[in-house]
Amino acid sequence: MNAPAPGRILIRGGTLLDPATLTEKVGDLAIAEGQIVGFAQTPTSFQADHTIDASGCCVLPGLVDLRARVGMPAFYGSGALEHELSLAARYGITRLVCPPDTSPALDEPGLVHMLLHAAQIHGQAQLHALGALTRRLEGTELASLHTLARAGCIGFSQGDAPIANSQMLHRAMQYAATHQQTLWLRPLDAHLGKGVAASGPLCTRMGLEGVPVAAETIALYTIFELVRATGVRVHLQGLSSAASIDLMRWAKKEGLPVSCDISINSLHLTDTDIGFFDSRASLSPPLRQQRDRDALQKALADGTVDALVSDHSRVSKDGKALPFTSAHVGARGLELLLSLALHWQQQHKLPLAQALQCVTSKPAAILGQHSASLQVGQPADVCVVNLQADNAINTDEAFMPLSPFAANSSGYALQGQVLATLVAGQICYAAHS
Repeated sequence: MNAPAPGRILIRGGTLLDPATLTEKVGDLAIAEGQIVGFAQTPTSFQADHTIDASGCCVLPGLVDLRARVGMPAFYGSGALEHELSLAARYGITRLVCPPDTSPALDEPGLVHMLLHAAQIHGQAQLHALGALTRRLEGTELASLHTLARAGCIGFSQGDAPIANSQMLHRAMQYAATHQQTLWLRPLDAHLGKGVAASGPLCTRMGLEGVPVAAETIALYTIFELVRATGVRVHLQGLSSAASIDLMRWAKKEGLPVSCDISINSLHLTDTDIGFFDSRASLSPPLRQQRDRDALQKALADGTVDALVSDHSRVSKDGKALPFTSAHVGARGLELLLSLALHWQQQHKLPLAQALQCVTSKPAAILGQHSASLQVGQPADVCVVNLQADNAINTDEAFMPLSPFAANSSGYALQGQVLATLVAGQICYAAHS
């Protein structure tokens, strides 16, 4: 069933924080017909059908998550997809991007239609899909990119499956450049990237197969050379090392049409968080050393890194109960994106509006859709957040086996309780008092 048409909503008395314009004001936000019609003051003729009291809270644009695996309805069932999108809205995320490495992979228009239709009818967070760059993500034959784009894909990706054949990648870039499409690539060398942990002293002592930094940088060198040759726009996903950040700085300084993101896991954790083979820390990209984490945090602050992503995966308790080398790779993240962005902001003492650009306006710009802003005329994708309240996930025992943050001993004080989320002017989550 489609969600009812949005009415006139007044979000009253909150601190309106718009990262897109670095604006912060206390006042009201007026919404009508799915759009923002009043910022900090209400139009004289406006009469609200519903009022949300935001006193003592912050009113933000909805978060934009560029990497969240929510699963295919054909595999998990439509109820599972609805749950994931509802969960995203509960934690302030109004738009998210699903990579193509679903089951089955998004390499056919019918699969894309099914996923997007199933997401749309639930009236929760908006889902965008990346089409498979190659058939079955095998890296040997290009998928039908034109028909995937017509089916609604916003770009093309291999997910975490690298293309070993540089000629194939070159052809894909030539095609995407010709049709003004964006490639979303995880820089990973197909031969060096087969390990389960980041190469280093700890990995060696634990007897684990390592993934060297070179697995990322070699792939970046190749991508940048092909970008120079083709002019294609590329968004790089999941950078994890200081060396990759240095390369990204040079590429941006040169003016290459590239952007990048990092995950909440790489932003806060290091390889020591693996502990005693804790499978909750089995992640891709793998957790690297402290110098890498520090470089990522600095790069996010100075704008070298454009976006922070949840890198959410539908992992299960059983999958994470396996030994480290056999456990399902990935972790839940939708529940943590806002709280961990706030934690990073507090660590680095950044202005709140500037810090939250990495989960609102900057990822929205990468999407190429409407901006994530509270300004008049923008779509009303909004969340109301109590910044001082604890994130309820702190006490959720069902979450404990599914995220390395649940086991972290560093004393993370996860704050930021979402009280309401609106998508296109429709209330899709409201906390119960």
